[in-house]
Amino acid sequence: MSSTNLPLSPEKIDFNTIQRLMADAMAEVDKEILSQLQSDVVLINQIGFHIVNSGGKRLRPMLVALSALALGYQGNQHTNLAAIIEFIHTATLLHDDVVDESDMRRGESTANAIWGNAASVLVGDFLYSRSFEMMVSINNMRVMDVLSHTTNAIAEGEVLQLLNINNPDTNEAQYLEVIRRKTAKLFEAATQLGAILTHQDKTIEDALAAYGLHLGNAFQVMDDMLDYTANTDELGKNLGDDLAEGKPTLPLIHAIAHGTAEQAHFIKETIKHGRRQAYPEVLTIITSTGSLEYTAQFAATEAKKAIAAIEKMPDNPYKTAMEQLAWFSIQRSY
Repeated sequence: MSSTNLPLSPEKIDFNTIQRLMADAMAEVDKEILSQLQSDVVLINQIGFHIVNSGGKRLRPMLVALSALALGYQGNQHTNLAAIIEFIHTATLLHDDVVDESDMRRGESTANAIWGNAASVLVGDFLYSRSFEMMVSINNMRVMDVLSHTTNAIAEGEVLQLLNINNPDTNEAQYLEVIRRKTAKLFEAATQLGAILTHQDKTIEDALAAYGLHLGNAFQVMDDMLDYTANTDELGKNLGDDLAEGKPTLPLIHAIAHGTAEQAHFIKETIKHGRRQAYPEVLTIITSTGSLEYTAQFAATEAKKAIAAIEKMPDNPYKTAMEQLAWFSIQRSY
Protein backbone atom coordinates (compact mmCIF):
# COMPACT_ATOMS: atom_id res chain seq x y z
CA MET A 1 0.00 0.00 0.00
CA SER A 2 1.33 3.43 -0.91
CA SER A 3 2.23 5.56 2.10
CA THR A 4 0.11 8.42 0.76
CA ASN A 5 -2.95 6.12 0.57
CA LEU A 6 -2.80 4.89 4.14
CA PRO A 7 -6.05 5.54 6.02
CA LEU A 8 -6.19 8.22 8.64
CA SER A 9 -5.88 6.92 12.19
CA PRO A 10 -9.44 6.04 13.25
CA GLU A 11 -9.02 7.24 16.81
CA LYS A 12 -7.01 9.50 19.04
CA ILE A 13 -3.90 7.67 20.20
CA ASP A 14 -3.45 7.43 23.97
CA PHE A 15 0.29 7.65 24.63
CA ASN A 16 -0.31 6.21 28.09
CA THR A 17 -1.32 2.91 26.48
CA ILE A 18 2.08 2.68 24.81
CA GLN A 19 3.79 3.65 28.04
CA ARG A 20 1.99 0.86 29.90
CA LEU A 21 3.11 -1.70 27.31
CA MET A 22 6.70 -0.53 27.71
CA ALA A 23 6.63 0.10 31.47
CA ASP A 24 8.88 -2.81 32.47
CA ALA A 25 11.39 -2.20 29.70
CA MET A 26 11.56 1.53 30.41
CA ALA A 27 11.95 0.93 34.16
CA GLU A 28 15.13 -0.99 33.33
CA VAL A 29 16.26 1.83 31.02
CA ASP A 30 15.70 4.38 33.79
CA LYS A 31 17.77 2.27 36.19
CA GLU A 32 20.60 2.15 33.66
CA ILE A 33 20.40 5.91 33.08
CA LEU A 34 20.58 6.68 36.79
CA SER A 35 23.45 4.23 37.27
CA GLN A 36 25.49 5.65 34.40
CA LEU A 37 24.84 9.25 35.49
CA GLN A 38 26.82 8.73 38.69
CA SER A 39 29.95 10.86 38.97
CA ASP A 40 32.15 11.98 41.85
CA VAL A 41 31.76 15.51 40.45
CA VAL A 42 28.66 16.79 42.25
CA LEU A 43 27.65 19.37 39.64
CA ILE A 44 27.51 16.67 36.94
CA ASN A 45 25.08 14.69 39.09
CA GLN A 46 22.95 17.76 39.78
CA ILE A 47 22.62 18.88 36.18
CA GLY A 48 22.33 15.35 34.80
CA PHE A 49 19.52 14.46 37.20
CA HIS A 50 17.82 17.80 36.54
CA ILE A 51 17.59 17.12 32.81
CA VAL A 52 16.86 13.40 32.92
CA ASN A 53 14.19 13.74 35.61
CA SER A 54 12.50 16.86 34.24
CA GLY A 55 9.76 14.99 32.43
CA GLY A 56 9.74 14.28 28.72
CA LYS A 57 8.34 11.29 26.90
CA ARG A 58 11.57 9.22 26.75
CA LEU A 59 10.54 8.62 23.15
CA ARG A 60 13.98 8.00 21.68
CA PRO A 61 15.12 5.35 24.17
CA MET A 62 11.66 3.81 24.00
CA LEU A 63 12.13 3.38 20.25
CA VAL A 64 15.27 1.29 20.82
CA ALA A 65 13.37 -1.08 23.10
CA LEU A 66 10.24 -1.11 20.92
CA SER A 67 12.09 -1.96 17.72
CA ALA A 68 14.14 -4.70 19.40
CA LEU A 69 11.11 -6.26 21.09
CA ALA A 70 9.04 -6.01 17.90
CA LEU A 71 11.71 -8.15 16.25
CA GLY A 72 11.68 -10.74 19.03
CA TYR A 73 14.82 -9.72 20.92
CA GLN A 74 15.37 -11.77 24.10
CA GLY A 75 18.54 -10.20 25.54
CA ASN A 76 19.18 -7.08 27.63
CA GLN A 77 21.53 -4.96 25.51
CA HIS A 78 18.60 -2.87 24.30
CA THR A 79 18.56 -1.36 27.81
CA ASN A 80 22.15 -0.13 27.47
CA LEU A 81 21.56 1.15 23.95
CA ALA A 82 18.39 2.97 25.00
CA ALA A 83 20.33 4.71 27.79
CA ILE A 84 23.03 5.70 25.29
CA ILE A 85 20.43 7.22 22.98
CA GLU A 86 18.94 9.18 25.90
CA PHE A 87 22.37 10.48 26.93
CA ILE A 88 23.10 11.67 23.39
CA HIS A 89 19.69 13.35 23.27
CA THR A 90 20.17 14.96 26.68
CA ALA A 91 23.58 16.29 25.67
CA THR A 92 22.05 17.93 22.61
CA LEU A 93 19.33 19.52 24.79
CA LEU A 94 21.94 21.03 27.10
CA HIS A 95 23.88 22.45 24.17
CA ASP A 96 20.71 23.57 22.34
CA ASP A 97 19.45 25.56 25.29
CA VAL A 98 22.76 27.40 25.55
CA VAL A 99 22.86 28.19 21.82
CA ASP A 100 19.18 29.24 21.81
CA GLU A 101 19.48 31.10 25.14
CA SER A 102 16.38 29.22 26.31
CA ASP A 103 15.20 29.55 29.90
CA MET A 104 12.34 27.04 29.90
CA ARG A 105 11.96 23.44 28.75
CA ARG A 106 9.28 20.89 29.67
CA GLY A 107 7.76 23.49 31.96
CA GLU A 108 10.92 23.81 34.06
CA SER A 109 13.88 26.20 34.12
CA THR A 110 16.64 25.05 31.80
CA ALA A 111 19.98 23.94 33.23
CA ASN A 112 21.75 26.96 31.75
CA ALA A 113 19.21 29.28 33.42
CA ILE A 114 20.04 27.67 36.79
CA TRP A 115 23.75 26.84 36.60
CA GLY A 116 24.97 28.98 33.69
CA ASN A 117 26.10 28.29 30.14
CA ALA A 118 29.59 26.98 30.91
CA ALA A 119 28.37 24.28 33.29
CA SER A 120 25.64 23.19 30.87
CA VAL A 121 28.03 22.84 27.94
CA LEU A 122 30.57 20.90 29.97
CA VAL A 123 28.00 18.52 31.43
CA GLY A 124 26.68 18.00 27.91
CA ASP A 125 30.22 17.03 26.94
CA PHE A 126 30.33 14.60 29.87
CA LEU A 127 27.13 12.92 28.67
CA TYR A 128 28.55 12.55 25.16
CA SER A 129 31.77 11.03 26.46
CA ARG A 130 29.89 8.74 28.86
CA SER A 131 27.71 7.53 26.01
CA PHE A 132 30.84 6.55 24.06
CA GLU A 133 32.21 4.70 27.07
CA MET A 134 28.96 2.74 27.15
CA MET A 135 29.15 2.05 23.39
CA VAL A 136 32.62 0.57 23.77
CA SER A 137 31.44 -1.72 26.58
CA ILE A 138 28.83 -3.25 24.21
CA ASN A 139 31.69 -4.39 21.95
CA ASN A 140 29.74 -4.25 18.69
CA MET A 141 31.34 -2.40 15.78
CA ARG A 142 28.05 -2.00 13.91
CA VAL A 143 26.60 -0.23 16.93
CA MET A 144 29.67 1.98 17.16
CA ASP A 145 29.46 2.75 13.45
CA VAL A 146 25.81 3.80 13.57
CA LEU A 147 26.09 5.88 16.74
CA SER A 148 29.34 7.62 15.81
CA HIS A 149 27.89 8.67 12.45
CA THR A 150 24.71 9.74 14.20
CA THR A 151 26.44 12.01 16.71
CA ASN A 152 28.47 13.53 13.88
CA ALA A 153 25.31 14.20 11.85
CA ILE A 154 23.63 15.82 14.86
CA ALA A 155 26.59 18.17 15.31
CA GLU A 156 26.44 19.06 11.61
CA GLY A 157 22.72 19.72 11.94
CA GLU A 158 23.33 22.07 14.86
CA VAL A 159 25.83 24.06 12.81
CA LEU A 160 23.53 24.16 9.78
CA GLN A 161 20.72 25.45 11.98
CA LEU A 162 23.03 28.11 13.37
CA LEU A 163 23.76 29.25 9.80
CA ASN A 164 20.02 29.51 9.12
CA ILE A 165 19.28 31.62 12.20
CA ASN A 166 18.01 35.09 11.20
CA ASN A 167 18.24 34.05 7.55
CA PRO A 168 14.85 34.71 5.88
CA ASP A 169 16.12 33.23 2.60
CA THR A 170 16.29 29.71 4.07
CA ASN A 171 14.27 27.43 1.77
CA GLU A 172 12.31 24.28 2.51
CA ALA A 173 15.10 21.95 1.35
CA GLN A 174 17.59 23.62 3.69
CA TYR A 175 15.12 23.45 6.57
CA LEU A 176 14.48 19.75 5.95
CA GLU A 177 18.19 19.00 5.84
CA VAL A 178 18.60 20.57 9.27
CA ILE A 179 15.80 18.55 10.86
CA ARG A 180 17.01 15.36 9.17
CA ARG A 181 20.42 15.70 10.78
CA LYS A 182 19.50 17.43 14.01
CA THR A 183 16.43 15.40 14.99
CA ALA A 184 15.46 12.58 12.65
CA LYS A 185 18.91 10.99 12.55
CA LEU A 186 18.74 10.02 16.25
CA PHE A 187 15.26 8.51 15.75
CA GLU A 188 16.66 6.59 12.79
CA ALA A 189 19.58 5.28 14.85
CA ALA A 190 17.27 4.26 17.70
CA THR A 191 15.11 2.01 15.54
CA GLN A 192 17.99 0.75 13.41
CA LEU A 193 19.72 -0.48 16.58
CA GLY A 194 16.80 -2.80 17.24
CA ALA A 195 17.42 -4.47 13.89
CA ILE A 196 21.17 -4.70 14.54
CA LEU A 197 20.64 -6.33 17.94
CA THR A 198 18.44 -8.99 16.37
CA HIS A 199 20.82 -9.58 13.43
CA GLN A 200 18.29 -8.72 10.75
CA ASP A 201 19.14 -8.66 7.06
CA LYS A 202 19.69 -5.36 5.25
CA THR A 203 16.08 -5.14 4.06
CA ILE A 204 14.67 -5.20 7.58
CA GLU A 205 17.41 -2.95 8.96
CA ASP A 206 16.75 -0.39 6.22
CA ALA A 207 13.00 -0.59 6.91
CA LEU A 208 13.50 0.09 10.63
CA ALA A 209 15.88 2.95 9.84
CA ALA A 210 13.35 4.45 7.41
CA TYR A 211 10.62 4.20 10.04
CA GLY A 212 12.76 6.13 12.52
CA LEU A 213 13.81 8.75 10.00
CA HIS A 214 10.25 9.54 8.87
CA LEU A 215 8.97 9.46 12.45
CA GLY A 216 11.68 11.93 13.46
CA ASN A 217 10.77 14.22 10.56
CA ALA A 218 7.09 14.13 11.53
CA PHE A 219 7.90 14.76 15.17
CA GLN A 220 10.09 17.81 14.49
CA VAL A 221 7.77 19.37 11.92
CA MET A 222 4.93 19.09 14.44
CA ASP A 223 7.17 20.62 17.10
CA ASP A 224 7.69 23.62 14.83
CA MET A 225 3.95 23.90 14.21
CA LEU A 226 3.14 23.62 17.93
CA ASP A 227 5.24 26.74 18.53
CA TYR A 228 2.28 28.58 16.97
CA THR A 229 -0.71 26.48 18.01
CA ALA A 230 -0.08 24.86 21.41
CA ASN A 231 -1.06 25.82 24.93
CA THR A 232 2.02 27.15 26.76
CA ASP A 233 1.39 25.14 29.93
CA GLU A 234 0.84 21.93 27.98
CA LEU A 235 3.79 22.49 25.66
CA GLY A 236 6.16 23.25 28.53
CA LYS A 237 7.92 26.15 26.81
CA ASN A 238 7.15 29.68 25.72
CA LEU A 239 5.16 30.10 22.51
CA GLY A 240 7.01 32.16 19.95
CA ASP A 241 10.45 30.86 20.99
CA ASP A 242 11.25 30.06 17.36
CA LEU A 243 10.36 33.61 16.34
CA ALA A 244 12.41 35.09 19.17
CA GLU A 245 15.39 32.97 18.08
CA GLY A 246 14.99 33.92 14.41
CA LYS A 247 14.40 30.32 13.28
CA PRO A 248 12.94 29.99 9.78
CA THR A 249 10.68 26.96 10.34
CA LEU A 250 8.31 25.37 7.82
CA PRO A 251 5.19 27.47 8.59
CA LEU A 252 7.23 30.65 8.04
CA ILE A 253 8.98 29.37 4.91
CA HIS A 254 5.64 28.39 3.37
CA ALA A 255 4.02 31.70 4.30
CA ILE A 256 6.87 33.68 2.71
CA ALA A 257 6.43 31.71 -0.51
CA HIS A 258 2.62 31.94 -0.60
CA GLY A 259 1.75 35.22 1.09
CA THR A 260 1.49 38.69 -0.40
CA ALA A 261 4.63 40.75 -0.91
CA GLU A 262 3.75 42.71 2.22
CA GLN A 263 3.19 39.56 4.29
CA ALA A 264 6.44 38.00 3.04
CA HIS A 265 8.36 41.16 3.89
CA PHE A 266 6.89 41.24 7.40
CA ILE A 267 7.87 37.65 8.14
CA LYS A 268 11.34 38.11 6.65
CA GLU A 269 11.95 41.13 8.87
CA THR A 270 10.67 39.18 11.87
CA ILE A 271 13.11 36.34 11.15
CA LYS A 272 15.99 38.76 10.61
CA HIS A 273 15.47 40.48 13.94
CA GLY A 274 13.99 37.66 16.05
CA ARG A 275 10.91 39.59 17.15
CA ARG A 276 8.70 37.66 19.58
CA GLN A 277 6.34 40.63 19.80
CA ALA A 278 5.38 40.03 16.14
CA TYR A 279 3.82 36.68 17.11
CA PRO A 280 0.12 37.74 16.76
CA GLU A 281 0.68 39.21 13.28
CA VAL A 282 2.77 36.23 12.17
CA LEU A 283 0.11 33.81 13.42
CA THR A 284 -2.51 35.69 11.40
CA ILE A 285 -0.36 35.45 8.27
CA ILE A 286 0.55 31.76 8.56
CA THR A 287 -3.13 31.01 9.19
CA SER A 288 -4.39 33.01 6.22
CA THR A 289 -1.82 31.50 3.84
CA GLY A 290 -2.69 27.92 4.78
CA SER A 291 0.80 27.42 6.14
CA LEU A 292 -0.37 25.62 9.29
CA GLU A 293 -2.42 23.19 7.20
CA TYR A 294 0.53 22.67 4.87
CA THR A 295 2.83 21.94 7.82
CA ALA A 296 0.33 19.54 9.38
CA GLN A 297 -0.09 17.72 6.07
CA PHE A 298 3.68 17.45 5.63
CA ALA A 299 3.99 15.87 9.07
CA ALA A 300 1.09 13.50 8.34
CA THR A 301 2.74 12.33 5.13
CA GLU A 302 5.96 11.58 7.03
CA ALA A 303 4.01 9.65 9.69
CA LYS A 304 2.33 7.57 6.98
CA LYS A 305 5.71 6.83 5.40
CA ALA A 306 6.97 5.63 8.77
CA ILE A 307 4.03 3.24 9.12
CA ALA A 308 4.43 1.99 5.55
CA ALA A 309 8.13 1.24 6.17
CA ILE A 310 7.33 -1.43 8.77
CA GLU A 311 4.26 -2.83 7.01
CA LYS A 312 5.93 -6.21 6.31
CA MET A 313 7.18 -6.76 9.85
CA PRO A 314 5.42 -9.54 11.79
CA ASP A 315 2.35 -8.32 13.63
CA ASN A 316 2.68 -8.11 17.43
CA PRO A 317 1.82 -5.59 20.16
CA TYR A 318 5.19 -3.83 19.80
CA LYS A 319 4.77 -3.27 16.06
CA THR A 320 1.27 -1.95 16.77
CA ALA A 321 2.75 0.45 19.32
CA MET A 322 5.25 1.66 16.71
CA GLU A 323 2.37 2.42 14.33
CA GLN A 324 0.51 4.18 17.12
CA LEU A 325 3.59 6.27 17.91
CA ALA A 326 3.63 7.52 14.34
CA TRP A 327 0.02 8.65 14.68
CA PHE A 328 0.71 10.14 18.10
CA SER A 329 3.58 12.20 16.66
CA ILE A 330 1.09 14.20 14.57
CA GLN A 331 -1.88 14.18 16.97
CA ARG A 332 -0.09 15.42 20.05
CA SER A 333 -0.52 18.84 21.59
CA TYR A 334 2.76 18.81 23.55
